[in-house]
Amino acid sequence: MAVLIRSVEEGSPAYKAGIPKNSSLISINKNEIFDVLDYRFYQNEKRLKLKVEANGKIKSYRIEKAEYDELGLIFDTYLMDEQRSCKNKCVFCFIDQLPKGMRDTLYFKDDDSRLSFLFGNYITLTNITEHEIERIIKLHISPINISVHTTNPELRCKMMNNRFAGDALKVLYRLAEAGIAINCQLVLCPDYNDGDELRRSLTDLTALSTVQSIAAVPVGLTAHREGLAELKPFNKATASEVLDILNEFSDLTLEKYGKRRVFGSDEFYILSERQIPVPSYYEDFLQLENGVGMWSLFLSEATDAIENYFADTILEKERKITVATGESAYPLIKNIVDISTKKWHNLYCNVKQIKNNFFGGHITVTGLITGGDLIEQLKGEELGENLLISSSMLRHEKDKFLDDITVRQVENALNVKVLIIENDGFEFVSNLLGN
Repeated sequence: MAVLIRSVEEGSPAYKAGIPKNSSLISINKNEIFDVLDYRFYQNEKRLKLKVEANGKIKSYRIEKAEYDELGLIFDTYLMDEQRSCKNKCVFCFIDQLPKGMRDTLYFKDDDSRLSFLFGNYITLTNITEHEIERIIKLHISPINISVHTTNPELRCKMMNNRFAGDALKVLYRLAEAGIAINCQLVLCPDYNDGDELRRSLTDLTALSTVQSIAAVPVGLTAHREGLAELKPFNKATASEVLDILNEFSDLTLEKYGKRRVFGSDEFYILSERQIPVPSYYEDFLQLENGVGMWSLFLSEATDAIENYFADTILEKERKITVATGESAYPLIKNIVDISTKKWHNLYCNVKQIKNNFFGGHITVTGLITGGDLIEQLKGEELGENLLISSSMLRHEKDKFLDDITVRQVENALNVKVLIIENDGFEFVSNLLGN
């Protein structure tokens, strides 16, 4: 197999070696190149021999460069081939619950092992090839993020609507045996994989020394589940039962490995109305993207900013602003704002709790708030000089909300300058103060 070289960066080692654009890269140091992982791993050596095909002829190029320096080859796509889509039809799949009429890219389900390593995406292992398994082990690509959901093979097939989903668990054990670090995700659905099934999964996973973290998150249910399996949301009682099991296994891993490895997402604590643990509980915060420890870390960062870094800051003039947040994060944001306005008496900040009408159902997280809901619920309000929103509301390019409304459209509709804040407590306080 060969991958197309679309262009070569001017001045790069590949450019100086004379590698032509629109040629095909076959191998590096006799290692065949299939995609971005092969390329990024094998280009790191100081001395390289590239085999390249151009105009039907194969030619070798020898290159010497500093270790880890980029070769300078540019390909059609980042992955250097097509992104792989998911073959499952999970009963809890959020993408299947999206309303109609959104942009096509939002309906694409990825299940690509390369994205797990490069960007932290979670994979189900039902779409992984033998070549990829061997490569992960050979190159010791680590960590790998795996959507496990349950270690019961029959139940996994049922939940994922894939008759191969149970057999795919063998890959997880194979990777663990090879010493590959693994982060696991369990999307929990009441009466499916909670209770005794959750205990079974945690027993199996915590027995594997290379499983460095396990995150349990509650199923997210929108109002657009027509024709899908009937699922019910977690409530205070059932969320509490889940946390009891998770905390039990968290304590066991602390005793066995010297670190906690089992965690419930912040949403389970909010649903059960329990106090979220202190930052030290979350060890290395390996599951922040799953909403595990995000509340605790954010509060700690914001408190430190207020009490230490900005302790001597003086607001020389009155500042009036608004913060828009989701229902679940509202108590956290309101608490930080209240502390801030007590310290800085000429800071006036109104915290607006935005209800998710676009997705409906039981969706309360900030990251799924749309531009349309912001406009609808804040129209006519006195918002002050700035509206602060979380960057999690926007797609990766940071220019549009999930409903394709742009930041500029929100600003024009609400007649206010929007400030986009990363999920960082320090940055949040800094922007409250107008820095």
